[in-house]
Amino acid sequence: MVYQERIHLTTQGHRDSQDLTESVAQVVSKSGIQNGTVQVFNVGSTASVGTIEFEPGLQKDLPAILDQLIPPNPDYGHERAWQDGNGHSHLQATLLGPALSIPVIQGQMALGTWQQVFHLECDVRPRQREVVVTVMGE
Repeated sequence: MVYQERIHLTTQGHRDSQDLTESVAQVVSKSGIQNGTVQVFNVGSTASVGTIEFEPGLQKDLPAILDQLIPPNPDYGHERAWQDGNGHSHLQATLLGPALSIPVIQGQMALGTWQQVFHLECDVRPRQREVVVTVMGE
């Protein structure tokens, strides 16, 4: 069986992160699937999803590390082509990735105690985002 829903988000721009754990858990619950996998996929090339301990320190630390690894820079090929200020946004989102798969066991996501599902906006401006949640199993 396959069950799918979309989650819509409004972000505040670069470095904005949101906890999706409860929203994804609700989709898993509605699916009725007891054992399988849930996939969480960000639609778009300048945001990402993952798991982290969603607490204020790490909410600041992860984007700060990404800005150190891949800082805003006018020398990126994307910047030279488009001059839209978000070349680093594409690269940061690519590094983290647009999708996440989580096992579903007995109708629950198999997450650790301090592990939450997050969405991170890497783009330089606020965005309307769509996250597709697909639950597969039996």
